[in-house]
Order: sequence, then C-alpha cells, then structure tokens
Amino acid sequence: MLNSGVLLYGSQVEKKKKKRWLWPLGVMATGITGAAVVVLRGCWHSKMSWPVSSQSHSYQVCLGCGIKRLFDEHNFRAYGPYSYDLNRLIAWQRSHDAKSNDARQATGEHLSAS
Repeated sequence: MLNSGVLLYGSQVEKKKKKRWLWPLGVMATGITGAAVVVLRGCWHSKMSWPVSSQSHSYQVCLGCGIKRLFDEHNFRAYGPYSYDLNRLIAWQRSHDAKSNDARQATGEHLSAS
C-alpha cells in the first residue's frame, strides 16, 4: 500500500510538471500573435497632435509613431500622404501644386487677383 501511495504521489508530480510547460508556451504564443498584429496592422494614426508650423508649412504628428502629415489651416484638415520626413512632404506639396497649376493653365482657368 505504501508503494501505491508513493506511485500516486509520483504521478501527481509528473502531471504538474507536464502542465508547467503549457503556461510559458501560451504566453509565448500570445506574445508572438500580438507582435504579428502590430507588424501587420501597424499604427492607425488615430491620435494626431495639434497642427505645428515649420518652414512656412503646417503639419500634424502622430503621437503613436511620429509620422507627419501636412495640414491645411484654412480648412482645418489634414491632407496628403504620411511621411517621417517633412522635406519629402513639402516636396510632394510643391509638385502637387505645380500639377494643379498646369491643369488650370491647360483648361484655361485663371486665378482671381484677389
């Protein structure tokens, strides 16, 4: 009887040891899944700063990842692509303005003097 009691105790120890590796495996799987979601989804830029002016241009900065986007102060609205480099955004705006001016000239539209 004593041997069966020891054997029973021994099997309970074995069961506990087998269950111990499940918890770290679950934590690791959760961490990998969380990392995959962050990598695949990325930042949604839902929290943007108030408009900041620099180099005679206004832009907003994402508080989550630091990416910038141009901002129109007259319409109080962000526009254009996202970029970490402000100079790239300014170059995009200048090329976009040049294209819209070329389109106006091609259609015969003129801007008012006021």
